Amino acid sequence: MKVRNLPSGALQVNTYLAVDEETKKGFIVDPGGYNPVLTNLVEEEGIDIVYIILTHGHSDHICGVNQHLKDFPAAKVVAHEAEEEMLGDVDFNFSASFGTPDTVKADIFVKDGDILQVGNIELKFFHTPGHSPGGMCVYAEEDKVLFSGDTLFQQSIGRTDFPGCSFQQLKDSIHAKLFVLPDDTLVLPGHMGPTEIGVEKRSNPFV
Repeated sequence: MKVRNLPSGALQVNTYLAVDEETKKGFIVDPGGYNPVLTNLVEEEGIDIVYIILTHGHSDHICGVNQHLKDFPAAKVVAHEAEEEMLGDVDFNFSASFGTPDTVKADIFVKDGDILQVGNIELKFFHTPGHSPGGMCVYAEEDKVLFSGDTLFQQSIGRTDFPGCSFQQLKDSIHAKLFVLPDDTLVLPGHMGPTEIGVEKRSNPFV
């Protein structure tokens, strides 16, 4: 699996383009805004975008979905089932507050433990609520790569001062779902740089 980070949107969220190089099947994680560089790469390399995956429904992670769907109309939008309300409410997802009210309709709602296939890549979904009701992480076990959204960052965790947040839920999610992964699992968060599970277990003061 080849992964590239192409930040997008007003807050320059980490937007990931991942592709199975053998089959050229790929997926996008958290398009916070429209990024023509991403579209150009997909077209130049002949990547077939199968899914647009949303780790959660906050505006800085979703406001590029609808525009990118115009480029990749066959792609299916994937979100956790508990995030449906947020995706459809401009106040709940904070897009109205940023002056760009937007809603997103998911094609596939997953739950904890569900698996989707992208070419040879098997993606497992972990429900990690706390930052949002339907926050989730996406794990490619064979490649030891975790797309953590706003659940886990370098030595911090997602904010829990928004409506629908819970510090205890987020802490419990990280311990039960993420800290059991191999220490050398690469963590690709929604903001800031990459880290590893082992590093976070040893040094993260918040969990």
